[in-house]
Amino acid sequence: MDEYIDVATKDGKLTGDKALKSIIHQTGLYHHTAHVWFYTNKGDVLLSQRSSKKAICPLLWDVSVAGHIDAGETVIDAAIRETKEEIGLDIKNEDLKKVGVFKCFQTHVNGLIDNEFHNTYIAELKVPITQLTPQEEEVEALKLVSIENFKLLLEHSDTNNHFVSSNYKYYNTVLDCITNNL
Repeated sequence: MDEYIDVATKDGKLTGDKALKSIIHQTGLYHHTAHVWFYTNKGDVLLSQRSSKKAICPLLWDVSVAGHIDAGETVIDAAIRETKEEIGLDIKNEDLKKVGVFKCFQTHVNGLIDNEFHNTYIAELKVPITQLTPQEEEVEALKLVSIENFKLLLEHSDTNNHFVSSNYKYYNTVLDCITNNL
């Protein structure tokens, strides 16, 4: 879907302009996304496998929920909306704990330019994974992995084709935050 997204400066400040997502990615305009990492009280992390239909990194495992923030939408509203759309889970503002905002500036082999600010949150997953409903266009599969297994998979991400290997530092920051909240 080609929705309108607010344009940001290189420092992440909103400019007051908006553009279609397709134009933003063709021209490399800076913009914001919302990321939500879910974890269980037993120390498992929910991973989403990117749909085979995705233009970037299809079938790799990544953040539980992620998506663009629509023009005029708040980061929190986007996180709540994306969670409902991508995994069928209703959450509230108070469920989200902010991790931080991470710059992710990349040009992909298909020509798509991602100049994104990942507004990242963690939240406890309080329902069984079987109650989640993956959105077919976005999510191929869901799985829970222990923090230890996550770290092991991440350690070999350059060769195992499991994670988006360029996100190594980001993943570790998120894991540290989850560990500190257990």
